[in-house]
Amino acid sequence: MSFLRRRRGSDKPPKEIDESPTEDSAAEDNKNIKKKRPPSAAAEARKKGWSCVNSCCWWIGVICSVWWFLLFLYNVVPSLPQMVTEAITGPMPDPPGLKLRKEGLTAKHPVVFVPGIVTGGLELWEGRPCADGLFRKRLWGGTFGEIYKRPSCWVEHMSLDNETGLDPSNIRIRPVTGLVAADYFAPGYFVWAVLIANLARIGYEEKTMYMAAYDWRIAFQNTEVRDQTLSRIKSNIELMVATNGGKKVVVIPHSMGVLYFLHFMKWVEAPAPMGGDGGPDWCAKHIKAVMNIGGPFLGVPKAVSGLFSAEAKDVAVARAIAPGVLESDLIGFQTLQHIMRMTRTWDSTMSMIPKGGDTIWGGLDWSPEEGYNCNPKSRINDSHVASDAESEKVESASNNVNYGRIISFGRDVAEASSSKIDCIDFRDALKGNNLAHSNASCDVWTEYQELGYLGIKAVADYKAYTAGPLLDLLHFVAPKMMQRGDAHFSYGIADDLDDPKYEHYKYWSNPLETKLPNAPGIEIYSMYGVGIPTERSYVYKLSSYAECNIPFQIDASADGGNGESCLQGGVFLVNGDETVPVLSAGFMCAKGWRGKTRFNPSGIRTYIREYDHAPPSNFLEGRGTQSGAHVDIMGNFALIEDIIRVAAGATGEELGGDQVYSDIFKWSEKINLQL
Repeated sequence: MSFLRRRRGSDKPPKEIDESPTEDSAAEDNKNIKKKRPPSAAAEARKKGWSCVNSCCWWIGVICSVWWFLLFLYNVVPSLPQMVTEAITGPMPDPPGLKLRKEGLTAKHPVVFVPGIVTGGLELWEGRPCADGLFRKRLWGGTFGEIYKRPSCWVEHMSLDNETGLDPSNIRIRPVTGLVAADYFAPGYFVWAVLIANLARIGYEEKTMYMAAYDWRIAFQNTEVRDQTLSRIKSNIELMVATNGGKKVVVIPHSMGVLYFLHFMKWVEAPAPMGGDGGPDWCAKHIKAVMNIGGPFLGVPKAVSGLFSAEAKDVAVARAIAPGVLESDLIGFQTLQHIMRMTRTWDSTMSMIPKGGDTIWGGLDWSPEEGYNCNPKSRINDSHVASDAESEKVESASNNVNYGRIISFGRDVAEASSSKIDCIDFRDALKGNNLAHSNASCDVWTEYQELGYLGIKAVADYKAYTAGPLLDLLHFVAPKMMQRGDAHFSYGIADDLDDPKYEHYKYWSNPLETKLPNAPGIEIYSMYGVGIPTERSYVYKLSSYAECNIPFQIDASADGGNGESCLQGGVFLVNGDETVPVLSAGFMCAKGWRGKTRFNPSGIRTYIREYDHAPPSNFLEGRGTQSGAHVDIMGNFALIEDIIRVAAGATGEELGGDQVYSDIFKWSEKINLQL
């Protein structure tokens, strides 16, 4: 205070007064200056520059940070997801392996896994210059990084020779070997890993488990011609039986692996040079059971849409939402055209074309599944044996769907009476008047360029295709592909299985044109999911025809308009596992092989084990433990328990016999097949 009084009353000149600013006053002055100073141009620009790009980047950063934090917690506290899930849904059940180990079960029979299409890893052994640095790197499976880095190079190497169905020159891609070949399809996406882990809990290890990996792109017999894969499977099974006290193997094929192993059982007993020369009792001596998971025994309609237009239901919806994007060269990669060119060189895809023609799949006016109700709320699925499944169904209004018309051009055609459909035969139609004036004008070559406008019009004018004419359709639009397919596969029904022609390998993967082994001690299981809408037939339309585009596409605008309709996004749906309809997965074990038939002369016992789909209750459960979906079923606890019990010595009767939730027995009885 004295200092203030002295300043006020002082007569000294200002220069003698101490005016040096204190630290507090300087800070206050700076703050006032900042408040009064107008914003600079740079600051104003920064303020205006905050755009949606900045916002997106900020949100991406937040999401990534949260993800890495959760990943950190998952690794630091592995039980955290289980703790949260149990807090929401209650205590988690013990994994099947742990549960059965507590019951005293131990490893007994060696097990053989046979992976399906696309789930096995493929690696590069020799490539062209664009693939430098990728020696023994996975081109299929794993992270799929090369698809994004060099897509054209990846397609070039994954494609096979269009004439031979084998390796193009200077390219060698081979299957990954060992359990790692198909335990995970991609990081975090299991295929066989959960089953392998549960088998390990009761004492299995690598010497008692074998992954029969093969190049799933090439025709089954060509896996032997090129890689001697069938011989390797034979040798490994013989070794496992010999080193495990003579105990026979339990074979577990999945998806297309079911057809591959069906081919193997004929090959291994057939005489050389076409077969493995194992003798007529090889299967009886080496196999205890074949537990088929999601087996497309009679093919899948989805294979037809894939070969015809490189589509399935989800792709059709994407094309409807963003017309032209998948066909355009907008990002330097014509997606659908490249997919079609590549997959049409994979001969294995032709093994899953529907078999049995109209006898199995239905005609213009009938199908085994007619009357199926697509509304899940009106179906009761609490049956565990076949007789209960037939007697305890609730009869309700159903959709009258003509499932036999696997391809219809227009919704009106799909729903019309057959008497009102005027089918103009396409088989002898002229091809030509091509809008592509020369073959060289298309960077991505498919056989559609040779079809021309007249051929395309003829295909659409036939209007409705059942399973029989479908084969003629594929021969018409893709003759080069089907020429290779005809050399390796057949799709009919044998009149006389003793006819010597059925000794050829092209018939071995068709259960309607071959006999099961003479091995009455074997058990064959058909294990598959039910309760998921599955593609059965399609509504098509002509796409806008540019010179290099695929001229046909699923009409996603054809929709039933509500969740109870069987028609969704241009696809008629039926009961199945999302990929394989019940009819294809279950018919052979329900009727074709049931008891002694001409397809099963030794009376091998067959069982159907269906698993009613239940989605995960929350995202922390991942893909769930009760899923019936085609791949996710590999983590289904009930299915894994059934497999482990059989591997430990149980029989089908000890499992409880058939477990059925669908109408497979009812539908099978509608099929008039000579047995």
